[in-house]
Formats: sequence, structure tokens, C-alpha cells
Amino acid sequence: MTAVLVRNLGRMGYREALKFQKAYERRVLGAADATRSDGDRVARDTLLLVEHEHVYTVGLRTCRYSEEEEAKLRALGADFYRADRGGLITYHGPGQLVAYPVLDLNNFKKSIKWYVGALEQTLIATCEKLGVEAGTTSNTGVWVGDNKIAAIGIHVKQFVTTHGIAINCNVDLGWYSHIVPCGIANKGVTSLSLELGRNVSVDEAIPKFVESFEKTFACSVLSVSSEESDSQRFLIET
Repeated sequence: MTAVLVRNLGRMGYREALKFQKAYERRVLGAADATRSDGDRVARDTLLLVEHEHVYTVGLRTCRYSEEEEAKLRALGADFYRADRGGLITYHGPGQLVAYPVLDLNNFKKSIKWYVGALEQTLIATCEKLGVEAGTTSNTGVWVGDNKIAAIGIHVKQFVTTHGIAINCNVDLGWYSHIVPCGIANKGVTSLSLELGRNVSVDEAIPKFVESFEKTFACSVLSVSSEESDSQRFLIET
């Protein structure tokens, strides 16, 4: 069974989290033949968890988002980044659980279609564990009726994945009113807190998400200790 390291980055800006993603991507890409002294493959697949500061990001299909529109969003107090993921514009911020799986799909199933489906099923199962009935539609992401509760936007290089998912926990949904989320008009957004009528924090959602990820991806998850996290900080500093 494939082992996946789980590292919680806590509250972090988008730029810094992107450095972690890229560092782990290099780690996974370079680990194909890495072995322990006993001959077992070194665990390199990683699930990064983070709660971002306010930021709007656009995917590859909106790389020409105008500077005027970008300036308007920055004026709200949010950062703005053009990312190398799929999908259109979206928002990340406090109260939203973002997960970046950095995985070698050769260790799971070498299929991008399968991978997106597995992310969808992980999100649906997470919602179910918390008492929310969600599902997929012809549009990307995971939905509760006509309202999106979780977004998906990925990048794959040599079958190694980056970027990932975002699920609304107790995020301020007002930040979405300044954009057309994921470019899908006439649809709304929702959160776990809104659907359940109570506060659902990122901390409450994390274990449910990790459990769902472990089951869907048929892997064993290993939490990265604080000591190991500190020792690995060199990855983003070089």
C-alpha cells in the first residue's frame, strides 16, 4: 500500500505555499528510483494542507485576465496570482480548507481522469462525514444543488500532481461576489457551515478529509512530525 505523507502548513499566503508545492513536486519527480537501505521505496507522495490568506487565482484558461480587473480585486485587500493549474478564477481565504496532493500517479492509477474522479469522491465523502449531501454535475467541482461547496483545479507533470482542491468550511462567502467563480455563471457558492447551520472550522474538516482521502486513494497516511517539518524547510530555501 502506498504511503502518503500529510503535512499541515497551517495559515499561509499563496506564494509561500506554492514554494512548498514546487519543492515537493521536485522531491516526488526525483524519487522514482529512491530506495531505503532495506530496499523499500522511500515515501515521497505528499498531501499538503493549508488555509490561505485572501487571494484570487486564475488558471491557465484565464491567463489574460485584465490588469484593470486584477487591480480591482487587489484593492479589496486580496492577493492575485496567475497559476499553472486548470480551471478559471477562484477565491481562497480564511475558513477554507485547501489541499495540494503532490502524488506520483504511477503509485496509484496512471490516469488523470481517474485522479479527478478520486478527488471528487474524496470531497463528497468528506461532506457526507460532516452531514452534508453533495455530488457532482456537468460542471467541475462538488456541489450542493446549484451551489458549489468545493472546487478542483490541478496541474500534472510527468504524472506528478500539484494544485488540488478547496472546500468551503466557514469562509466568508462575500468574497465570491466580486468574481464569477470558476467562470460558471448563474450558479452560487455555499459552505459546510451554511449548509449545517453551525460553525464548521477548517480544523474540524481536516480529519474527515484525510480519512476520506485515505480510503478513496487506498493509501496509508503518515503525519509529518514538527521535527521532520523543520528539517525539511531547506526544500523551499534553496
